[in-house]
Order: sequence, then structure tokens, then C-alpha cells
Amino acid sequence: MVGKVIDGKALAEGIRRRTAEQAARLRENGRPACLAAVLIGGDAAAVSYAQAQARVAEPIGVEHRLILLPEEATPGEAAAELDRLNADPAVSGVMLHLPVPRTLDAFALQQRIAATKDVEGVSAANLGLLAMGRDALVPCTAAAAFACLQSTGVDLVGREAVIIGRSVIVGKPLAMLLLAAHATVTHCHTRTRDLARHTRRAEILLVAAGSPGLIGAEHVSPGAVVIDIGTNRLEVAGPGGRKMLKTIGDVRFDEVAPIAGAITPVPGGVGPVTVAMLLANTVAAAMRGV
Repeated sequence: MVGKVIDGKALAEGIRRRTAEQAARLRENGRPACLAAVLIGGDAAAVSYAQAQARVAEPIGVEHRLILLPEEATPGEAAAELDRLNADPAVSGVMLHLPVPRTLDAFALQQRIAATKDVEGVSAANLGLLAMGRDALVPCTAAAAFACLQSTGVDLVGREAVIIGRSVIVGKPLAMLLLAAHATVTHCHTRTRDLARHTRRAEILLVAAGSPGLIGAEHVSPGAVVIDIGTNRLEVAGPGGRKMLKTIGDVRFDEVAPIAGAITPVPGGVGPVTVAMLLANTVAAAMRGV
């Protein structure tokens, strides 16, 4: 019997609906929410993501501005554009699409975004506030994974939670969210010895290692909630032997689903919720400014 499959698309729809209601109230107050996304160069994946944001933002009632800078943009020009958006009272949230050209320092540019408009939650200020248990704009993917977990209704207090992955925008903020919810957190990573020994203790297992199919049946205890945050694009043989790209997670779904109490699929799990969280953060930032 397969455990409950967490429907990220349905969860994202609920978040978008609540965000749209908040956005409508902001418009009534004369302060509409606006997301300004800066894209430097023409990376295909970044362009696709920007287009997806615009499609989702429009029906919610969030203005989406895409600012395109050329591949040859200098550090000074990129910084000046971010400064302009920081100072624009009509802009609620600012984000920088990655990757940026090699001539630019992505970290430095992200840190230049005002903390109050940092809707991706990647600034040192927001991460610091999160670590201290204060109100913060939470990194979108971490917030999405946590929302997927909360949707199961599991009581987090005292639960054994294991996170695999220690990135600044996913693994670390997830640990902070779980600690704030009074879970007992074990943090694993690529250098953890005997990984399965740790993961089999988990009542909640969150996997963000960026390693396709890392977690199988041998890693999971019966009834555990498994949140797969991995998004890996692999080339596989399609119909007629043609090469095609397939998106898979860090968890071997077919193995783990019959064991888990609940599990997110890839695609269709954390991914759709992440874009919804970006717009929810944008509206939250706008509401703070009212």
C-alpha cells in the first residue's frame, strides 16, 4: 500500500488563493503588490522560470516586472539597478535570477537587495532573523518544503526530524523552521558516515542533497513522512530511443512510497509550492509596507 502522496499542485493552489485575497486588499488600499525580477543575460532556465512567475502572478493580482540586463552588464550597472528597485516605493519585492554571468558576484548582488524586499529570503538579514526566531522572509524552497510537511497534519513537537542537505537556502533554514516548531533535528550531508543509520531514526525525513535517487527503502522507517526536495534533470532514453530529459528527485519514489506514511512526488510536490511561496512573500512584504 502506497503512503499518502502530498499533492503540491493542490497545496500551491490553496496558497495562491489566500495570497490573491491579500493582494486584493492591498489594491483596495492603493498599495498593490509588485515583484521586480532582475535577469542578467539570457540563461534559458532563468528565462523559463521568469515566464512561469509572470503566468502565476497575473491571476493572483501581483504585478510582475521583468528587468532585463545584458550579459555584458558591469557590477556597477547591476548594483545600480538593484539600488533603484530598493528605492522604488511601488516595488514590494526584488529578486535576482540565477545564474548571473561569471563576471558578476551573485552573492554580493543578492546581499544588496533590501532585507524588506528580499522575497527569496536569501539575505544575511532575513536568515539571521529566522535563526533568532524572529519574523522573516523565509527562503522559498525551504518554506515550500515546510508547508508540504505541515499539510500532513503531523504534530512536529518532539518528533525526530532528519534533514539531508546543508545549503544556505534550503537545508539550513529548514532546520531553523523545524527547531522553531519544537522538532528534534539531526542534520546530515554528503560527508555523513552511515547515512542510513541516521535516516532510519527519522519520523520526518527531508531530502535536499541534489543527488538523484540517493534515498531508497533501506533508508526509511515505516510510516515516516518523506519530503523530497531534490530536482534533478537526467537524460534518459525516450520513445524510439530518442534522448529526453526526465525530472527525478533525491528519493527513489517507487521504493519509498509503500513504506512512507506520506511522501512528496517529483515533479508535482515541493516545486509548485515554491513559486506560490515567492508570491506569498511578495504580498507579505507589501503588507508590511502599508
